[in-house]
Order: sequence, then structure tokens, then C-alpha cells
Amino acid sequence: MFERFTKNAKMAVVVAQEEARELRAPEIRVEHVLLGVLSQAEPAMKDMLASAGLTHDAVIALLAEDGKNEPLGDRDAEALRSIGIDLDAVRDSLEATFGEDALDRAEPPQPRGRFGRGGMNFGHIRFSRDAKKTLELSLREALARKDKTIESGHLLLGILRAPDATTTTLIGGPESVAALRTQVHGLLDRAA
Repeated sequence: MFERFTKNAKMAVVVAQEEARELRAPEIRVEHVLLGVLSQAEPAMKDMLASAGLTHDAVIALLAEDGKNEPLGDRDAEALRSIGIDLDAVRDSLEATFGEDALDRAEPPQPRGRFGRGGMNFGHIRFSRDAKKTLELSLREALARKDKTIESGHLLLGILRAPDATTTTLIGGPESVAALRTQVHGLLDRAA
């Protein structure tokens, strides 16, 4: 399937992996594929997305803002409390042992490079089931349009065809998803 991807579409998938790694996600999710498309789309596609309020920086900011919330929310705390774990007591104990800003400073150690220096972790990050489905849907979109290659627009159509809750929110809701699908089809029609 990847042999049908254009250079921009391939790069979008590569960037999706880099974004997942940068955001410390355990897997490549649909929002990472969206970030890859926003980063690597053809200029006309980028302009269309920017006019719809979708830019790489804006989506990163939204994801970062979402990540600033407590790692465990009220429902998680309640579930832990039901089995005898009090998060407030755990936090207090950690701060008493390691200092008040222990949780803010907590960061996993950086992996060591091949020659003992610090380096990036270039290990494989798997695609989530939804992200795999997005790639499959991009192929289906290209086939349905009778296009010979899969471009970044087809990747975006795959995302828009079955967006998850996070992606729907990032795009601006179901109405924005539907409107964007129409615009992407129009752009691909003009490019053909």
C-alpha cells in the first residue's frame, strides 16, 4: 500500500511517528496522523486547512493544553479511592520525600545513544487500531476517486471519514468535519 503514497503522504506518516514520540504517546494515534498531514500537506492543502483554522501549531497547542490537565482526573481518582488508594495522600507523600515540585520535575531519563551519548529513541512505535484504519480509509478514498496515488488529501479524507472523538474536537466538531470533507474533495478534483 505504501508504494502508492506520494512523497508528501509518506512524510506525513513519518512525521506522525515523530509527533507521537515528541508528545510521549505510547502509540501513533489519529491526531498524530492529522499533525503529519498538517505539517507535510501540499501548499494548496495547507492554505485550505489554515483558512479552516487548522494549522500544525494550533493543533499542537490544543493537544498540549489538553495534556496540562491532571494525568488522573476525578473519575480516575474515584476509581482508585474505591480500591483504597488516595491520590492526595500519594501526592503528599511524594512531595514530603522528594520536595514540593517533585511531580512537576518528574521526567523519564533520556535513553543513551549507541556510543554512550544522549540520543533519541528511534524504536518502533506502533499505530493504534484507529490510526491503521485511517491509513486503510485513505486507500479506499483514493480508490473510490479512481486516483492512482495516495496524497496527503487522501490521508485527510481517511481521517475525516471516521474521526475519533479527539480528532473531531480538534477539527471543530461534526459540522466542520463534513464541511472539510467537501473542501478536500474539491481541492483534489481541481488538482486532478
